[in-house]
Amino acid sequence: MTLGLSLPGLAQAHPHGWIDLRMRLMFDDEGRLEALYQSWRMDPFYSLVVLEELGQAEGEGGLEAGLDRLGVEIRDNLAPQGYFTELRLDGEVVALGEVNEYTVMERGGRVEFVFLLPLAEPLVLGGETLRYQVFDPSYYIEVVHEDDDGTPRDDALVVSGRECTTGILPADPDPERVMEASMLDVTDEAEPGLGRYFAETGEVTCG
Repeated sequence: MTLGLSLPGLAQAHPHGWIDLRMRLMFDDEGRLEALYQSWRMDPFYSLVVLEELGQAEGEGGLEAGLDRLGVEIRDNLAPQGYFTELRLDGEVVALGEVNEYTVMERGGRVEFVFLLPLAEPLVLGGETLRYQVFDPSYYIEVVHEDDDGTPRDDALVVSGRECTTGILPADPDPERVMEASMLDVTDEAEPGLGRYFAETGEVTCG
């Protein structure tokens, strides 16, 4: 899964690129969770390749039009894979809707994909802990929350519309999974779901 344009392999082990994630949980006026507002910043190398390719296609409307086309491509590629997002409440998967609001921009020399992922139905939270993971099932691309020196930034996980406590748990893959990932080269495909074991977990508890 390469999101949009081709992503050349940088090394002979997974992952071959990464995404810096910011997550905002959106609650409605009744205090129900209704959507996940996500921002994905692509790694510098992928961004450089994409921006150079789009810059060379000026006859097709320039960079802005190219980014718009890339947004459609990314959205369409992610849709069959649940937008790389898994949401659980009390261990049960929460159904998600379809992304219709999204944009792609260039910010600080990096490509950023911003989108609103609605829930299939608004979700009532009454003290339970909601957990999510955002990951590429193949682990070709690693997804990590925005951080400063290895510590998640304050704006990496925020809540709008309710008072909640939040936390981001680091990934803790067992040695067997680490070995499995390290043995994959650029031509290999991982077993479906490998990325789950390397994903951080966001936790949100609303009293």
